[in-house]
Amino acid sequence: MAIQEILVPDIGSFKDVEIIEVLVNVGDTINVEDSLITIESDKSSMEIPSPAAGVVKEVKVKVGDRISEGSLVVMMDVTDGAAAAPAPVAAAPAAPAPAPAPAAKPEPRPQPVKSPTAAVQSEAAKLDFSKAYATPSVRKFARELGADLNKVTGSGRKGRITQEDVKAYIKDVMSMGGVPGRGAASGNTLGVAPMPDIDFSQWGEIETVALSRINKLTGEFLHRNWVHIPHVTQFDQADITDLEAFRKQLNEENAKSGMKITPLVFIMKAVVAGLKAYPRFNSSLDAKGENLIRKHYYHVGVAVDTPDGLVVPVIRDVDKKSIMQLSEELKAISGKARDKKLKPADMQGGCFSISSLGGIGGTKFTPIVNAPEVAILGVSKSDIQPIWNGKEFAPRLMLPLSLSYDHRVVDGAEGARFTTYLAKMLGDIRRLLV
Repeated sequence: MAIQEILVPDIGSFKDVEIIEVLVNVGDTINVEDSLITIESDKSSMEIPSPAAGVVKEVKVKVGDRISEGSLVVMMDVTDGAAAAPAPVAAAPAAPAPAPAPAAKPEPRPQPVKSPTAAVQSEAAKLDFSKAYATPSVRKFARELGADLNKVTGSGRKGRITQEDVKAYIKDVMSMGGVPGRGAASGNTLGVAPMPDIDFSQWGEIETVALSRINKLTGEFLHRNWVHIPHVTQFDQADITDLEAFRKQLNEENAKSGMKITPLVFIMKAVVAGLKAYPRFNSSLDAKGENLIRKHYYHVGVAVDTPDGLVVPVIRDVDKKSIMQLSEELKAISGKARDKKLKPADMQGGCFSISSLGGIGGTKFTPIVNAPEVAILGVSKSDIQPIWNGKEFAPRLMLPLSLSYDHRVVDGAEGARFTTYLAKMLGDIRRLLV
């Protein structure tokens, strides 16, 4: 073994770049291609690998230092022969044989464009992996998933962290859940680094507009649901040609009274029929995720677009109300939502939600489950399509359906059965009377 200076290799056009991370400490055993430091320019950041294997005797740099090609990084007690062998990592591919320092080509790691400020150093410190015993490929894998390697226990040789260890850590954190009510800014169930604070004015004129209270609450709620619920979305379509003809007939008959019936009330009735046929959709998981709470009432939430954001008032006992009653109630509660007159009780107790974008457009979308419910139906704009009836293609009015559900409660087969049943109900509304 011999003490050797480890210098910065050829890093292309990078010059006088800042060190944002020191990945090794005195006494660490380093293999060929293990990362020593992370540098950052105004375009990207990259890890500088070691061209040799050995034990770190002295670290010559610190966070905030600026380096160029040829700068001294560490003093290393270099091993001979077998020391250059690739590190045994369970889930990572074997490292290539060592090459001269100038040939070592670190893989660039794209990052949001940031200026080297104190804020950047602060963010880098939060992701300090210097004490984590892992190869560059595992470090990169952890960063992509937002996992904090400092909290991962290694199962490899001498405690080295493998990709499987990172996956297991992510799985464990997801299964433990998080603190309800925490959003993207404060909640952090995966140890994910916060979004960087970027000064967008450096590229042009900007304007800052405050989010409404509804926007903030909705964003926090949806973020929590997206993180905690394993979503699956099932797409289907329903032939509503006959339903639409009947709806128009009812509106003509009630024109003098001002009653206007929308397709949504028929969809609500069909959904309730589906909840009765497939009761797992009319349930919720308890707080520990160990029991399924089945409901014997049918309250349906309907997403309403307001100038201040999306709200979901609940129509209660849909199974006990007529099409006319539901139309009146839907009109009244939508008006309350747009006039900001909804009470907290108006948005609680839902069993299932419907988000209809049919009046705007689109063909499909993936709605986010409105927890503690386990499913939500997205409805897009209907259009005329040629459908084969066994003899010929005939024009039919088809309604796109997008059903998102909690995969912990509902499996794929059940999801497909639900949308198929829903399409059958909407295709022949006489079935809703059976």
